[in-house]
Amino acid sequence: MATVVLGTSEGADDVVQQALERAWQAIARFDEERAFRPWLLRIVANAARNSRRSRGRFARLAVRAASQAGTGGNGAANPEDVVVADSERQRLVAVLNRLRADDRLIIALRHFEQLTEREIADVLDIRPGTVKSRLSRAMQRLRTAYDQAGAPAVEPDEEVTLDG
Repeated sequence: MATVVLGTSEGADDVVQQALERAWQAIARFDEERAFRPWLLRIVANAARNSRRSRGRFARLAVRAASQAGTGGNGAANPEDVVVADSERQRLVAVLNRLRADDRLIIALRHFEQLTEREIADVLDIRPGTVKSRLSRAMQRLRTAYDQAGAPAVEPDEEVTLDG
């Protein structure tokens, strides 16, 4: 969460530590009727926002997704699939980096952190219906930007040779 809000993994560990300290200090105010995870993620998100603001720099998302390459019949990764998957991942990360911070945050909460709409509402202190509409608009902007970003550098049917 800290990495997503900051836009980089640099300093995320420090932000998480600060957030944990704040959570510890505020634990007496925690409402046991509510879920703990959204409460803690809200503290982390707020600490990261404060850190980003104090540094005065524009946030960029640095997501490191595990490459989910296809495999050949023998169970070994197909080199062509690895290249295409890596190219698509890089394209997606580049597109995510160009989205507004609010869009990146709500997409990350839903798809990276896998929170429910109710949990996202708790983290962002908004209504669940607002989560649904904001997420829908953010995903539409992501789709549009992804489509405009163009095709990957290497097409699956394209032959790659080393002899110049």
